[in-house]
Amino acid sequence: MSQLKAPTSKEDTSAPGDRPYEIGFILVPGFALMSFASACEPFRAANYLAGRPLYRLRYFGEMEGSVASSSGAEIPTEELPREPGHLQTVFVCAGGEPTGWDKPAIHAALRRMARFGVRIGGISGGPYLMAAAGLLADRPFTVHWEYTGATVEAFPDARLTSARYVADADRLTCGGGVAPLDMAYTLIAERMGAAFARRVSDWFLHTAVSAADDPQRASTAERYGVHHPALLTVLENMEKTVEAPLDRQAMARLASVSARHLDRLFLDKRGLSFSAQYRAIRLSHGRRLLRQSPLRIGEIATACGFSSAAHFSRIYKSHFGCSPSSER
Repeated sequence: MSQLKAPTSKEDTSAPGDRPYEIGFILVPGFALMSFASACEPFRAANYLAGRPLYRLRYFGEMEGSVASSSGAEIPTEELPREPGHLQTVFVCAGGEPTGWDKPAIHAALRRMARFGVRIGGISGGPYLMAAAGLLADRPFTVHWEYTGATVEAFPDARLTSARYVADADRLTCGGGVAPLDMAYTLIAERMGAAFARRVSDWFLHTAVSAADDPQRASTAERYGVHHPALLTVLENMEKTVEAPLDRQAMARLASVSARHLDRLFLDKRGLSFSAQYRAIRLSHGRRLLRQSPLRIGEIATACGFSSAAHFSRIYKSHFGCSPSSER
């Protein structure tokens, strides 16, 4: 999967050539500031630690001016690039809701840079825009776990993974958050050696660099606060089968317990019945789709395993206190 060179142990701050390696960031309004900082700051630190400009960073928006982040901080930007110039890698950074990511000008800029041979990357929601631009067809990629449902619904044939980041030749995708620190370590090590990359990570107190295929989220046990093997098996399968829910008997067989024992486990360890837990997981998935996807409510009902839009709406309002249409 990864086409990056293996990091070497030799530290060499005399990077190839005299020209800094140029990296561009295309910012979508509402981009996640944490993800953006985690992506660009390691290269700034590399320049500082090397005592010379190893990397040059440029920031682009749909037009010259500035782009506001998720927290309201604004980053001055150039207009989207028409020619690559010295750009060698371009990342698109997006946050917020996918319903705001219909950006034909950005899609065109990404395709244009790809045709010029520039390596294209996406951070947090950025891979969604790469997919929309047609740049991830038959490519393994990742996206922030919050956007997984919307991405699968929008691109059913996507080769989506839950990795922290994926390096696939001239495509780089990253889940965002602090994962760009891990990705930057690999990119800096690729060019400057592992010892120098470790100095950059230490600069940010980032002492435990995660592997590319490490999971984005805490384990099922940590998220649900349970450790019983049978219960964990069922909870994991509940999350995987929201569109076509399995009945209690089928789930019990997967966990190698009786249906009655499974009921007792849920009540004892979760304080919920089997049905209530399954319904809560499916409704949470529906809530994300309502907020993030353009799917009709009936389509979302089907994607969450409900028999009709009316049934979904009734259960949704009972659970969340508002209707799906008002949520949207």
